[in-house]
Amino acid sequence: MAISLEDLDADQRIAAEAPRGPVCILAGAGTGKTRTITYRIASLIDKGMVSPQRMLAVTYTRKAAQEMRDRLQSMGIQGGNIATFHSATLRQLTYFWPQIFGDLPWKLEPNLYPLVRQACGYAGIAQSQTAVRDVQAEIGWAKASLIGPDEYARKVSSFGHTPPVPPEQLAKAYKFYEDRKTRPEGMILDYDDLLIHTAAALEHSPAVAEEFRNQYRSFTVDEYQDVTPLQQRVLRGWLGQRDDLTVVGDANQTIYSFTGATPDFLLNFGRDFPQATIVRLQRDYRSTPQITDLANSVIAQAKGRVAGTRLQLQGMRPSGSEPVFSAHATQAQEAEYVAATIEQLLAKSVKPEEIAVLFRTNAQSEAYESALSRRNITYQVRGGDSFYQRPEIITAINALIAMAKDRRIPAQPDAETLTRLVDKTLRDAGLSRKEPDGFGAKERWRALQALHTLCQQIIDTKPGTTPFSLVTELKRRAEAQAHPTGAFVTLASIHSAKGLEWDVVFLVGLVEGNLPIRQAIQAGDYHIEEERRLLYVGVTRAREQLYLSWALAREEGQQASRNRTRFLDNIVDEAPQRAGGKQYGRRRKKLTHCKQCGLQLATPAERIVGRCEQCTGDTTTEVIDALRTWRLNLSRANNVPAWTVFTDATLLALAEALPSSESDLLAISGIGPMKVAEFGEDLIALLQQFR
Repeated sequence: MAISLEDLDADQRIAAEAPRGPVCILAGAGTGKTRTITYRIASLIDKGMVSPQRMLAVTYTRKAAQEMRDRLQSMGIQGGNIATFHSATLRQLTYFWPQIFGDLPWKLEPNLYPLVRQACGYAGIAQSQTAVRDVQAEIGWAKASLIGPDEYARKVSSFGHTPPVPPEQLAKAYKFYEDRKTRPEGMILDYDDLLIHTAAALEHSPAVAEEFRNQYRSFTVDEYQDVTPLQQRVLRGWLGQRDDLTVVGDANQTIYSFTGATPDFLLNFGRDFPQATIVRLQRDYRSTPQITDLANSVIAQAKGRVAGTRLQLQGMRPSGSEPVFSAHATQAQEAEYVAATIEQLLAKSVKPEEIAVLFRTNAQSEAYESALSRRNITYQVRGGDSFYQRPEIITAINALIAMAKDRRIPAQPDAETLTRLVDKTLRDAGLSRKEPDGFGAKERWRALQALHTLCQQIIDTKPGTTPFSLVTELKRRAEAQAHPTGAFVTLASIHSAKGLEWDVVFLVGLVEGNLPIRQAIQAGDYHIEEERRLLYVGVTRAREQLYLSWALAREEGQQASRNRTRFLDNIVDEAPQRAGGKQYGRRRKKLTHCKQCGLQLATPAERIVGRCEQCTGDTTTEVIDALRTWRLNLSRANNVPAWTVFTDATLLALAEALPSSESDLLAISGIGPMKVAEFGEDLIALLQQFR
C-alpha cells in the first residue's frame, strides 16, 4: 500500500522523503520525532528502497521500540527489526557466538552485585551497599566510555569525571571483576559485554561482518544525543563503509552523561557525513506557546558547543496560561503549596494521571509524598522506590525501632535527649556528617538526611514525643504512602521523566546546590550546562500548565540563605525574594514590531501597547474611561501626578489585554511586581466587568 505523508508538516515531510543515505533529524521536544522516523522507515519500505527484514531501528527504551513497532504495523508494515542496543546485540551475539568462540559456554548475568562486592573487598573498598552500587555504576560508565581496567586510573581524570573512590582502588576492583567473569566452565557477561563482544566480532571477524552487513542494509538510531562511545562503536561495526543511516536527536536534551552518553556524535554528524541531509523539527505539538516560550528562554542562555544547536520551539497548541513561579519559606511550605494546588486542580476535574511533580533527586520525594498523603491524594513514585521503600530508609527506620525497644533508653526522654538519640542512630545507619562522593552515595545520603529532618520536625511539632511514638508515626506515614492503586499523581526525578508528558507539571526545589546540583557547580561549566538542559527537559514535559517553585530555607527557623536557581535569571522578575508563597511573573521583552502589521515600533508608547499608533486595537472607550477615572481618583488620594500611577500607554495596554490574574498583569510591559502588589487586586476587580 502507498504511504501517505499528508499527516506530516513541511519539515517532517522533508525528513520522511529524504533518499537513502545519511539523514540527521534535529528534533525538539514534542515535535513529532517518532511519527517522523516511523513515516521515514515506512516510506523507504514502500518505495522499495529497503525491505522490512533488512532494516534495523534502535531506540533508547523498550517502550519506544514497541511504540514504533505498533505504528508501523498500523501502516500495514510487518517484520521490521526495532530494538534497543542491548536487545539487538544479545540477539546478534547469540547467533554469531559459535563462529567466534566455538563451544565455549557463556551466560548473560543481569545481577553481578555479589561479584562487584567481592571486587570491592579485594581492592580495599568498603563493602556497604552504597559503596558497592557506586563501584558497579562506575565500572558501567568506564565500559560505556571504552576505558579498560588497565587504563582506568590513567584516563579517568581526562574525562572530567570524578570516581566514587580513589582511581587506583577502582581500577583494582574493575580488573578483579573482569578477570573473575572468565571461568573454566564458561564466560559470564554483563549487559555492556553484549555490546563489547558484538563490536569486536564485527571488527575482527570478516565472515561475521560480511554476513551481518548482507542481512542489514538500513539503520535508524533514536535519541542519538544519548549514545555512548561503546554504542557508537557497535554502530560503526554495523555500518562498515556504508552510510544508509538516519539519526534523530536534540543535543540540548543530553542529560545522561553520568552513564557515558555524549552528544558529540550528533554534533559531528555533518562532519562525518558531509553529504548528509539535515532537518530541523521545531514545531512543538505538545505544549502551549507559553510553555515553549519559557523553554526557549531557558535554553537561550546556554553556553558551549551544544548550545549552538539549540532549536527554537514553536508552540502549536492554542494559547494557555502563563507558567507560575513561586518562592516559599521552607521546603515543607513548598510541598504544602504544591499539594494544595493539586487538590484544587483535581476539584476542577483535572485527572490525577495528568499531573506530575518533578524534582532533581529522588531524596526530595518525601516532603511531597507526605503533603499529598495528608490530603488523601493518591500518587506513585516513578523511576525509583517510594521514599519509605528505599533500602536505606527501611534500614534506618528498623534501627530507630530497635532504639525505641532498647530498655536502656528512657521511655520518655526530653526533646533534646531524643534528638541526640535519633542523631546517633541515623549516624550509625550510615548518615555521615559530610556529604559523600559518588552519585548513588549522594542519593542515599540525601534520603537519610531527609529522614533526619523529618524526625526532627516530628519532635519539634509534637511535644512529648517518645521513641515509641516517633517510630509509630514513621510507620504510619510509610503505610499511608505504599502501593497506590488506580489513577494517581506522578512523582518522579526529571531524569526518569524524560520521554514522558503531562497536562500539568510542577518543577520543585529550584535552588542553587540542587539544580544545578552541588557537585556540578564544583565540577565546572560543562556539568552546569547539563543541569540547565535538565531544567529544559523538565519544562518541556508540560502540555498546558507549569508551576516552578523554590524554598528559601530548608527547615522552619533557618535563615533564608538559599538562592533561586541561576537558570531562571533574566527570566523571572528580579524582585526581592520574599517567602510565604510569593509569586513572580515572567520578565518580558518589549515588543519591537507591531503585532498587527509587523512594522517596527517607533515610540516607547507603541512598544508598550505592542502596535503602531495607526493600527486599531481591540478595546472600547468605556474601558479606557473607567481606567482613567480609577487612575485619577488614585492620584488625587495619594497627591501624585496621574502618570506616576500608570501612563496612558499602559492604560491602553490594560484595556486591550483585560488581564484576569497577577501573571496576566506582569505580562504587560511597564507593570512589575511592585505595581502588581500595590494595584493588582483593584485592577483585576475593575476589569472583571468588561470581560
